[in-house]
Amino acid sequence: MRLPRFGLGCMNLSHAYGIPPSEEEGLALVRAALDGGVRMLDTATLYGGGRNEELVGRALRGRRDEVVLASKGGMAMVDGVRTIDGRPETLRAQVDASLARLGVEHIDLYYLHRWDKTVPIGDSVGALAELVEDGKIGAIGLSEVSVARLREAQQVAPIAAVQNEYSLWSRNPELGMLEETRAAGIALVAFSPVARGFLSDSVSDPAALAPRDIRRTMPRFQPEHWAANAGLLPAWRALAAEADCTPAQLALAWVLSRGEHVVAIPGTTNPAHLKDDLAAVDLMIAPAVLARAGELISTATVSGPRYAPGPAADVDTEDFEDAA
Repeated sequence: MRLPRFGLGCMNLSHAYGIPPSEEEGLALVRAALDGGVRMLDTATLYGGGRNEELVGRALRGRRDEVVLASKGGMAMVDGVRTIDGRPETLRAQVDASLARLGVEHIDLYYLHRWDKTVPIGDSVGALAELVEDGKIGAIGLSEVSVARLREAQQVAPIAAVQNEYSLWSRNPELGMLEETRAAGIALVAFSPVARGFLSDSVSDPAALAPRDIRRTMPRFQPEHWAANAGLLPAWRALAAEADCTPAQLALAWVLSRGEHVVAIPGTTNPAHLKDDLAAVDLMIAPAVLARAGELISTATVSGPRYAPGPAADVDTEDFEDAA
């Protein structure tokens, strides 16, 4: 399965970043993305407790054939609590519910959103393989997994894509997944490619973020790390200006330069930011500038882990602390 190099991550429109935009504003943004050439939309059972899939489904009415439609299961809000559940019966029920919310008969790419560490990944992937045979989903993806887990899953069914966080400040895929996916012909879908807004220079003071913004719980936005990270931004702005692009565009161009199999799915609620992101696809930035970007913002220069201990325990990706 060949994916577009660029898609829209739709989570921000319903979930995790404070008060989401109105439904009409969200619909307008998704439709503007389609009009601007976006050919992949990424949603999930979790986002907004299903509301995000409903929003995407509404936006796609009459335009379903224009996009690769991706969603995720195995993680959902259950009685107000985020719950990871990779049992086959759960995944089957969640796919059926996603199809109903999206108003479609087929989801092109369906990810296991998180590996349920109480369930062998082969059991979860086996259930998704049956759903491929049933015609309900087109291909199987995994999210936030390690190379070892990917290889284990591939023993059961073909894996079309791995969606892990990847940006200049989150380099975990470089501990093996970037090369593994390239060699296997699997798409590496980079979520949060603009570093949760940090590299778009849109966060001036984390204390001013909305009360329920997920970044409030992330170590890199905490006072003990923020001062060091914010100190990188003046040089980052200057480098983007030298490249004659915006900071967000430079961040996206760097991610896309990491391999032909790498796909970027930035998310936004701002139409102007969407337009800015879309323009990054066609940028021609000198390799030397991209190399300097990689030196300026890196694991060596960024302060703090990407997740707090609780969320970190839910992911299976390689970790720099373990690799040290």
